[in-house]
Amino acid sequence: MNKKRPVLLPKHERMLRQVGEQFKLARLRRKLSAEQISQRAGIGISTLWRIEKGDAGVSLGNYFLVMVALGLGNDILKLASDDELGRKLQDAGLLTKKRAPKRGDKLAG
Repeated sequence: MNKKRPVLLPKHERMLRQVGEQFKLARLRRKLSAEQISQRAGIGISTLWRIEKGDAGVSLGNYFLVMVALGLGNDILKLASDDELGRKLQDAGLLTKKRAPKRGDKLAG
């Protein structure tokens, strides 16, 4: 089965590599081996290595399993939680619109 690999801009590849490095540092701070984390996460050690390298081909689910194994599971809720651009776009679209009168407000003719 030939899996299609995501195509990322170099900037985004660097960001993923940084995330992978943060996972690795979190593991090392806890003095846990790659084998221990892969067993706790229920993934293969090669998958963990790919995550720690920021591989875009690894599923988000596997990234999450590693976060849980590191005790960082709740951090997943921080993703996109501060959607500044989305709020600005929403606010820009909130121009007051004239509403049609309610049925009871119509003048009797």
